[in-house]
Amino acid sequence: MVFSSSSIHLLIVTGLSGSGKSTVINALEDIGFFCIDNMPVVLLPTFVELLHQSSWNINKVAIVMDVRERRFLSEFPDVFKDLSERGQQYHIIFLEARDDVLIRRYKETRRSHPMAENPREGIARERTALGELRSRAHRIIDTSDLTPHQLRDHIFEFFKDIVPKRKLKVTVMSFGYRHGTPSEADVMMDVRFLPNPFFVEKLKKKTGMDKQVREFVLGKEETAEFLRRFQELLLYLVPRYVEDGRSYLTVAIGCTGGIHRSVVLSEEVARWLKDVEDCVLHVVHRDIEK
Repeated sequence: MVFSSSSIHLLIVTGLSGSGKSTVINALEDIGFFCIDNMPVVLLPTFVELLHQSSWNINKVAIVMDVRERRFLSEFPDVFKDLSERGQQYHIIFLEARDDVLIRRYKETRRSHPMAENPREGIARERTALGELRSRAHRIIDTSDLTPHQLRDHIFEFFKDIVPKRKLKVTVMSFGYRHGTPSEADVMMDVRFLPNPFFVEKLKKKTGMDKQVREFVLGKEETAEFLRRFQELLLYLVPRYVEDGRSYLTVAIGCTGGIHRSVVLSEEVARWLKDVEDCVLHVVHRDIEK
């Protein structure tokens, strides 16, 4: 994917109704595009000019334009010509799908077609109306056999040369079961089976951040075995979450009170993960002060 040398990367997303424009615009938003759905086409040159003159620091813009905007079909040729004359290059992505696929999607969503009550008739009219725009498209994507997930991956791959590699934001959280489980957890591990420093008098009032508690917990054979197995699991899972396009992952480790064992093990897990590529790490000890 190659844009012009213009400071504003302008992308027009268009195509047939039901072909996946919403999925594409959501994917573009995830990779840093400023996205607008259904902007009146006559406002586009003014909007781009404002971006060039402003201090908003917006340099990647994606705009969905289609037949929902009544004047789009009649006015887009003049508007796009105006953009070119101003020196603003743009890239058009046109989405389409087979008639049978579009009809099935309309039935599943129970939405009406913007150009006719009968979906098949509306699709035929829309194909004809968008013929000139399709011929101008820089890239045509047939989404007939793509799941939303596959279409999103397609977009990520397409723009990989102008978008920094995305990093997974990983939160490692310790917690105490007596205070409730964290609703934001994606991976949750119960470590109450490990020996509890709470029952050792000299450790009872300390926390998992203290050296003596850490040595107690990590010195147990069952802890070492648990950490070995859990590390294997996490080092397998984290790259899969990255590939899946996830932005956030919360790994929650719980013990009874959230003060001793879970704190020690969260710190240990964070120590492994800090060197994992494509991760940004954050550690939270939710209940350590309770």
